[in-house]
Amino acid sequence: MEPVDDDNSSHWAEPGVYTVAPGVYRIPLPLPHDALRAVNVYALTDGDSLVLIDSGWALEEAHTQLERALGGIGAALGDVSQFLVTHVHRDHYTLAVALRRKFGGRIALGLAEEPSLRASATPGTRPMRAQLRLLRQAGAQPVLDELVRAFADWRPATDESFWEDPDEWLTEGTRTVLPGRRLEVVPTPGHTVGHVVFDDAEGGLLFSGDHVLPHITPSIGFQPAPSESPLREYLGSLRLVRQRPDRRLLPAHGAVSPSVHARVDELLAHHETRLAEIGEQVAAGARTAYETALRLTWTRRGRALAELDVFNQMLAVLETGAHLDLLVEQGRLTAAETDGVRHYAT
Repeated sequence: MEPVDDDNSSHWAEPGVYTVAPGVYRIPLPLPHDALRAVNVYALTDGDSLVLIDSGWALEEAHTQLERALGGIGAALGDVSQFLVTHVHRDHYTLAVALRRKFGGRIALGLAEEPSLRASATPGTRPMRAQLRLLRQAGAQPVLDELVRAFADWRPATDESFWEDPDEWLTEGTRTVLPGRRLEVVPTPGHTVGHVVFDDAEGGLLFSGDHVLPHITPSIGFQPAPSESPLREYLGSLRLVRQRPDRRLLPAHGAVSPSVHARVDELLAHHETRLAEIGEQVAAGARTAYETALRLTWTRRGRALAELDVFNQMLAVLETGAHLDLLVEQGRLTAAETDGVRHYAT
C-alpha cells in the first residue's frame, strides 16, 4: 500500500495512505454499519519516530487496515510511540487501547473527558443511559421506547473493557511530538466536553477531530457524562478557532479542506439559522424538544424525524433540546418542567 497524494481524486473514505504534507499521512479506517463510513487517523513521522492523531475503533478490520497503511510508509504498529486522541468516542479512542496492550505506546486524552471515561468504564453500564434520561426530559417517549427495544438483548461484554485510562491527561499548551514538529493542544468543548484539536502552526495544519467537519455538522454533547450547555460550549469553541490563524482543515470524517475559517463560518451560520427555526416552532405551538424536532427537517435531504434510524432520531431530539436550552439562556424562550418533561414557551 504505497502513499498517494491527498488530492481529493478519490472518495475520502477509500482505504489507503494519503500524503497530506511532508511527514503527515491520512489513513481512513472503516466504521462498519456507520453512515460516516470511516474515521481519519493521521500519522506523523520524521522517518524514525511515529505518532498517531486518533486511532480508530478497536475492530479487526481497522487493525488490519492500519497495519497495511503504516507498512506503506515503512512503519509498523509497534513503532507508534504516542496516540494523541481528540476525544473519547470509541471510533477515536479504543483502537489505541488495543494497540497499547500489544505493543506499548502512550495514550494522551483531554483532561475534561475523564468523567465520561469513568462512566463508560463502570462495569455493567448500559449503553446511552444518560441519553435515555435526556430523552425522557425532552418528551421523546417513542424514541426512548425504541432505543430500549433496540438494546433489549444487551449484555455486559465478557472481554476486557477498552475504556482504560490514558497515560496522560492533556491540557492546553504546546508540546514537541517529534523532532522539529510542535503541536498546540487547544480545548474545544462541545462535541464532547473534553474534545481537543491539535494546531500545527509551522505546517499550517489543524487536526480538528470532530470539532470542525467539512460536510456535516457534528453532534452536540453525545457523551456518557453530559454537560449543562453543550451548544453554548460548541459555539464558543468555534469562535475560538475562528479567532486563531487560518489553517488547512484535517478532519476526522471527510476530506482535507483548504480553510478552517471558511467551514467554521458555515457552521456558525447553520446554528444561527437553526436557532431561529426552532424559536419559530415554539412560537407556533411546539412545547417540547421532541415536538419541535418532529416539525423540523433533518440532513441535507430534508428528511422528517421518523425517516431517520432510531440512533439518529435520538441525536436529532437531543440537538433540538440543546438549541432550545440555549434560547432559554439567551432570554428568547422560557422553560419549566412538569412530571420530568421540559416545556418551552416564548
